[in-house]
Amino acid sequence: MILIILFSIISNCKKETIAKTSKKTTKTTKKKTAKIVKPFDSINHTNAVDFLIAYGKAHKSNKVRFKTRLGSFTVLLYDDTPLHRANFIFLANAGYFDTTCFHRVVPDFIVQGGNSESGNTLGFRNKYENYTIPPEFRKHHRHKYGALAAAREWENNISKKSTPFEFYFIQSKNGAHHINGEHTVFGEIISGFDTLNKIALVKTGRDEWPLKDVFMDIIVLN
Repeated sequence: MILIILFSIISNCKKETIAKTSKKTTKTTKKKTAKIVKPFDSINHTNAVDFLIAYGKAHKSNKVRFKTRLGSFTVLLYDDTPLHRANFIFLANAGYFDTTCFHRVVPDFIVQGGNSESGNTLGFRNKYENYTIPPEFRKHHRHKYGALAAAREWENNISKKSTPFEFYFIQSKNGAHHINGEHTVFGEIISGFDTLNKIALVKTGRDEWPLKDVFMDIIVLN
C-alpha cells in the first residue's frame, strides 16, 4: 500500500492508506510523451540515495507549477528535505507526473496524486524498479493546510520509507497533524489554493477516485 493514515487503506487508494498504489482496470487515460533527461535517468532500488544526492546537486530548482483542467497552483519544495526535493524534480523533468492524475480525493482531508491507469505510468515505475526514499522528517514541517507529503507503504515498512511516485496535499484548513511523523512533508502550496479546493470538490466513486480524471502537467520553475 502506498498511502497514508493510521486507519487501513487498500490498493485502490481508498481511505485506508495514503501511500498505496491503487489498481483500477477499465478507464482509458491520455498518453503523453516522456521528457527523459540524461544522464540522470538510471535510478533504481540499489542506487536511489546516491543518485538523488547527485541529481539534487545538479538541479537546484525548488519550485514547481501544477497545471490541471481546474486551474493551476505553485508549490515550494523544501531544501532541507533534499532527497525528496531532488526526487520530485527528477520525476517532473522525466515526464512521469505528466502521465498521472489526482487519483484519490477526500474532501476536508487530502488530495492525492501521482498514479493513473496508463501503461506509461506503470512503464516508468518498472523502469525505475519501484525504488523507495528514506524518510526526512523535520519537526518544523507539519501536515498543515497546503502541505505536500510523500505517500508510503504501511505494511513491512518499519523505517517509513516513502514511495517516490505518489504524493498528497493536505486540503483540510485545520491540517492533519495526527499523521505528523508518519510521512515526510517536503513542500507546500504557496499560491493557487483555490485550485486545490476545486479538486477536493470533484465527484468521486466509492474508491475515492474522481469520476472524471484530473490529469496534471508539472513545470519545474527556475
